[in-house]
Amino acid sequence: MGIAVLAWGSVVKRPRGLRVSGEWQTGGPELAVEFSRVSQDARLTLVIDLVHGVKVRTRWAHSKRRSVGDAVADLRDREGTVLRRIAYSDLTNRRRSIDDFPDQADVFSDVEVWLKQQNLDAAVWTALPSNFGEQTKKQFSVDAAIEYLLGLPCSARREALRYIEEVPEEVQTPVRAAVSRNSRLRTC
Repeated sequence: MGIAVLAWGSVVKRPRGLRVSGEWQTGGPELAVEFSRVSQDARLTLVIDLVHGVKVRTRWAHSKRRSVGDAVADLRDREGTVLRRIAYSDLTNRRRSIDDFPDQADVFSDVEVWLKQQNLDAAVWTALPSNFGEQTKKQFSVDAAIEYLLGLPCSARREALRYIEEVPEEVQTPVRAAVSRNSRLRTC
């Protein structure tokens, strides 16, 4: 079974034990992403965001696993999350994770068109939701994201900026553009 692991953020540079074969390839499906999730260490991280995200071409690699369940478990372990936060589409068995977890962002049609073009059987990807509003008590916007970053202590801000600058170059979002233009963020 040909299983793709899709990625657009830190997984590409730091797979941390994720079992993939070969290098990360460009040309994955286009998905709407933005830095609209506040992580446990205060970074803004990239997530699929159908409201605020912009479509970017993702990266992908072949999973070394032969079953979708094992590939899901690998990505879940890498991300340190729960099963409901890993999405999959399995064309062979006609299964989608959204059938069990309807709160996942519905990008399944886009992924499945891409899978068919690549002659692959399945894909797995991270399905963490945006949580900016819950974590900051402010509605997400580019300005709110910049304000959030400016309010971080210097060490946390440096780590947050490093993460944003480290994602693959093709992942250009409004927040990333605003970060690159804002010199005040680097005044720590």
